[in-house]
Amino acid sequence: MSAPLSAAPVPQTPPRWAREVRVARAPRGLPVPGDFTVERAPLPAPGPGQLLVRTSHFLVFPGLRTLLGGETDGVPLPPLRAGDTLFGPAVGEVVAAPDGAGPRPGDTVRHLLGWRDWALVPADQCEVLGGTLPDLVAYLAQGSSAYGALTRLAPVRPGDTVLVTGAAGAVGSLAGQIARLLGAGRVLGSTGSPWKAERLTAELGYDAVVPRGQGRFADRLAEAAPDGVDVLLDTVGGEQLAAAVGAARQGARFALVGALSGQLAADRAGGSAPAAIDSYRLVVKGVSVRGYAGGDHPEVEAEWTERFGAWLRAGEIRFPHTTVGGIERAPHVLPELIAGRHFGAAIVEP
Repeated sequence: MSAPLSAAPVPQTPPRWAREVRVARAPRGLPVPGDFTVERAPLPAPGPGQLLVRTSHFLVFPGLRTLLGGETDGVPLPPLRAGDTLFGPAVGEVVAAPDGAGPRPGDTVRHLLGWRDWALVPADQCEVLGGTLPDLVAYLAQGSSAYGALTRLAPVRPGDTVLVTGAAGAVGSLAGQIARLLGAGRVLGSTGSPWKAERLTAELGYDAVVPRGQGRFADRLAEAAPDGVDVLLDTVGGEQLAAAVGAARQGARFALVGALSGQLAADRAGGSAPAAIDSYRLVVKGVSVRGYAGGDHPEVEAEWTERFGAWLRAGEIRFPHTTVGGIERAPHVLPELIAGRHFGAAIVEP
């Protein structure tokens, strides 16, 4: 169940301790629950310019694998070492705030100090949330990159055939719906899970699902898209990116928003994702291939939020997510996400 936009009543006296999830040891390969620990930490009164925020929900995202692996060259986030507290997008309610302008007690905010039930957050690193989205948890949706890629880098045209790799993930589960709303004629997705494939077609409007792990992916894609692909929204890379190049139609547009094939590989550290692609076909088909970075398109976030809110209120889009209750369960969620056990976004309610 999702939380309402208004938070629960604020306790009269904030606790003296917060619970937070820390790195217990550097993972050897893919992270396991034992690599993390839930610890108590003193919760001092907020200092100048700080807000005391009670966390309502925080997002578990696969990019943490890269931060834990230490291969962060080009990544605008610091690596995570043993003893560090994990972080990521979170929403919650301001309980205490300094006098003056800025967020006030009772405001709902979004910040990047998730993985703890209470957080001291610099006021200038908090975004006050209004009523644009009908549900507080929807502010943790990862649709901004998909929307930006499908409107800026690989704009969808009426009737296009769009392929979304990793279609059951936090980005992919929104990307296919966005492509349809932008005018796509046919939307295809990939996943390695039969139950996820069924949900993609039954709940999210995918026309067909290209299975991973059932023979050559290129052959299965050719069966699903015999006339080729106009747009690729790629979250995976590797074999799936190579197959999409082979299926590209003249003038196809490819937008790369992730590289999970390398990022979640047990034999890598999360900072590389090699793929062998047919560059000759890129040339003769006039295919454009671009990587999406949100920092290059600062206007997209607000535009996406407005459209997402309107689509949600009209019942034209869903926000697929799994909510896990209790911060003590949080160390299990990242390994579960990497193992493919969640559909859509993975969110913890501490």
